[in-house]
Amino acid sequence: MAAASNILYLVHRLPYPPNKGDKVRSYHLLRHLQKSHRVFLGTFVDDPDDLQHLPTLRAMCSDLHVERIHVRSAKIKSLSGILTGEALTLAFYRSAGMRQWVKQTAAAHDLRACVVFSSAMAQYAQMLLPQVPMLVDFVDVDSAKWTQYAPAHRWPLSMLYRREGRHLLAYERAMAALAQRAYFVTTNETSLFLSQAPECAGRVQSMGNGVDSDFFAPHPRRESPFAAGEQAIVFTGAMDYWPNIDGVSWFVSDMLPHLVARYPQVRFYIVGRSPSPQVQALASPHVVVTGTVPDVRPYLQHANAVVAPLRVARGIQNKILEAMAMQQPVVTVTSCADAIGATAEQGVLRADASEEFVQVLQSLLESPTSVAELGRKARSYVEHACSWQAHLGTIDSCLGNAGAAHAGGAGA
Repeated sequence: MAAASNILYLVHRLPYPPNKGDKVRSYHLLRHLQKSHRVFLGTFVDDPDDLQHLPTLRAMCSDLHVERIHVRSAKIKSLSGILTGEALTLAFYRSAGMRQWVKQTAAAHDLRACVVFSSAMAQYAQMLLPQVPMLVDFVDVDSAKWTQYAPAHRWPLSMLYRREGRHLLAYERAMAALAQRAYFVTTNETSLFLSQAPECAGRVQSMGNGVDSDFFAPHPRRESPFAAGEQAIVFTGAMDYWPNIDGVSWFVSDMLPHLVARYPQVRFYIVGRSPSPQVQALASPHVVVTGTVPDVRPYLQHANAVVAPLRVARGIQNKILEAMAMQQPVVTVTSCADAIGATAEQGVLRADASEEFVQVLQSLLESPTSVAELGRKARSYVEHACSWQAHLGTIDSCLGNAGAAHAGGAGA
């Protein structure tokens, strides 16, 4: 590309620091875009601690517009969607300030395309159609996530989650039909969406996640955070996220007692920011809830085993890729393993029932040599199959097509 073009990038959550699943992907997509384009970033902040990182993002963007979201009041505001007959997610992220900034940016700059990260931000890009082509990274089929949440919650949440699933799917279908291209993180997510939105065939494709294997790499001088003699089983993730809460609760109630009975030195480490009251209540002599840690790598590198018991999960789990890059095999459910694409011989071990988790973990705890060998194979797999550049390069040809369409429209 001879000259850098202007890209509007709309993200529902500040894409820095890359310390949770969606922020990891949105951050690396930003890095990818800025290599060849001038990026105008509009985003929201839902964690006040993230405000300290604004200078880092400003240095990466031609312009940055950030708005605070106060989660409690935004949830109340989102209920207006019941009256308007739309998905509550859209009202949660609706802002007159963001709308005005998008309009002003489009008026002041010749935008080649608008790249949208998560369906909720498409409401702003939609205003610019057809003059500015829209590319939407849905990541996962979020509507299916809400539908999947419903059976695990009591009324009225179960009713609200089912409603959100229906209304958000209708919106996802509408936005995918308007987009020049829409992306999902796995072929399974893409197939699931097309099974519900067959009219979008030809506009939808997969764009996988990667991992920074230079950052997530074992180091011989990295000290262990664990006490001498204990056998540490580790889970990492944002601990205010319900699928993670459900996963660690299931592990503590159904798997951990059987492991402790056989291996008294076992301790389960729940490593991640913002542990909910339900997660904090899990703490015990055999369960450590760390809260935010400055670096998850020591916990991964020195773990005796890493688990991802996610009964409710969508797409590729970055936590699994990061553990694999740290030379750790991971025990996880089949749906998460299939999304990664690695076999047991490549370091992803499948277990769907609690009994299966216990059996696989017993074999790992009793054979450190096997763990080390599987860990080497796991890192080799992600080094060769999971680079960010290889996956995110998928969007480049579409940005080129968007530029051609834009140029044609401008001359018409």
